[in-house]
Amino acid sequence: MNSPWVVMWSLAVAIYIGCKWLTWHFARQSDAGGKRVAEYLVLWPGMDSEAFLHGRSEVAVPTLSEWLFAAGKMALGIVLLYGVLPWLSAERELLVGWTGMVGLIFVLHFGLFHLLSCWWRAHGVDAKSLMDWPIVSTSLGEFWGRRWNRAFRDLTFRYLFRPLTKRFGATWGLLAGFLMSGLVHDAVISIPAGGGYGGPTLFFVLQGIGMMVERSTPGRRVGLGSGAVGWLFTAACLVLPVAMLFHPPFVRNVMVPFLHVIGAA
Repeated sequence: MNSPWVVMWSLAVAIYIGCKWLTWHFARQSDAGGKRVAEYLVLWPGMDSEAFLHGRSEVAVPTLSEWLFAAGKMALGIVLLYGVLPWLSAERELLVGWTGMVGLIFVLHFGLFHLLSCWWRAHGVDAKSLMDWPIVSTSLGEFWGRRWNRAFRDLTFRYLFRPLTKRFGATWGLLAGFLMSGLVHDAVISIPAGGGYGGPTLFFVLQGIGMMVERSTPGRRVGLGSGAVGWLFTAACLVLPVAMLFHPPFVRNVMVPFLHVIGAA
């Protein structure tokens, strides 16, 4: 029987491959050569096929400081995984698992993926960084729509939010889109963990509700979508229910064993 972490990665990779094919299949085919298509499918984690394959008028060439910043974030993740984790007590599984998850996010999403963005932009390809300072978001709309994981945003906006909004209207389209996102995360997180079912779905539904609240008349009146109040509201909506997304069964049954496999714990 496969280990839970093997099931998790298998599901994640299968969904990722399917999504990459979907974005390529519906992209304009005439201008992109086979080499560029292969590079998009294999060597870039983003989901904006139009930008990568066909480019745009101006590409922001990375500076040396951006290269160093991306490398520094990756280094920080490696330090967390192989410098901090060995010092943590194995009995504190939740702390070990969460520290490992943060380390992996810095290595991959903030580090490696940013370095890939720098590489492609240095070669004239429109491949914007997938993360754009999510910590400074002053609204949930800004966080999910522009700053956190552009690959996920590009995919869900084009194939979930836009068609669902056209069919059901802005409010129900928004909630339906977050609901479907939650179900996908539930499949990748809860099924391998053998528990915590519904937690990821509820987390994403709460994000949709939070966006509705911040866009409401009372929400705008008290400044939930901007400034310091907006930042605090966004942080609360993301941090307080995050244990629903990465619930204890996932941390203990999937993440901690995976950290042992890669020699980090």
